[in-house]
Amino acid sequence: MTWTFSTDLAAYLAAACPAVAAQPVVNTSLLTVTDALVRRGPHAFGSADPVFGWWTGADGAVAGALLCTPPFPLLLGALPVEAVRELGSAFASEPLLRGAGALNARRSDASALAGVWGAPARVAEELRLYRLDGLRAPDPVPEGGGRPAAEADLPLLVEWLTAFHRECDAPGTPSEAALRDRISYGGCLLWEHGGVPVSVAGFSRPLAGASRIGPVYTPPAARGRGYAAGVTHAASGAAYAAGADHVLLFTDLANPTSNGIYQRLGYTPVEDRVVLEAL
Repeated sequence: MTWTFSTDLAAYLAAACPAVAAQPVVNTSLLTVTDALVRRGPHAFGSADPVFGWWTGADGAVAGALLCTPPFPLLLGALPVEAVRELGSAFASEPLLRGAGALNARRSDASALAGVWGAPARVAEELRLYRLDGLRAPDPVPEGGGRPAAEADLPLLVEWLTAFHRECDAPGTPSEAALRDRISYGGCLLWEHGGVPVSVAGFSRPLAGASRIGPVYTPPAARGRGYAAGVTHAASGAAYAAGADHVLLFTDLANPTSNGIYQRLGYTPVEDRVVLEAL
């Protein structure tokens, strides 16, 4: 049983991707990040080289994976207990992991790793993964309607998603290349009222049957009118139409409003994740 770490995307794809794709719901973030690296190159998320890791079990089969695309946290997928335990040791010995200042993991795995990371850590964010279990319309239905975003909407999308990143204190900046990719397959929807865009939601390209909603953003002046629920409902239906068997989304547990909206639309909890940051 062992971890393998590498900066070689091709090696990661060959070794780890079948195991990751076998659990598309809990590994949704690994799938979408990997897809972006394949489509837009290894520096799709920043100038630093990505780091990849995969766990090989006693039977010789890969049973879990991780990756890191700086400046984003080290992202852990679904892992066996023994892989989490051995990862704790790897933090001290593996040069490719020494630059990781934050990690994103299932709550139980984050708890196990917090004490062996090699540095004091704090919980920076608590997330909940939801899966759609029967799409329900917003009640009340907001005024207006949804439409796919087009190339002409790109300046507005960049402006809004820059504001979204700022509000969430998220690392990185919105990528025009990523937005153009979303637009190319209809993965970005605008909600309009009176012909004016008032909210936006995206959905990821279906991978291994799973698509994830996000980001969802409404400018402050347009909030409180149900537009986020309307555009999320539209994006959820579009994800199904694009071929998804599982429609997913993450919420920040510190935001009860968004958690309530998504549950009323038919989303049910799957698991919680935690972002840990080194102090």
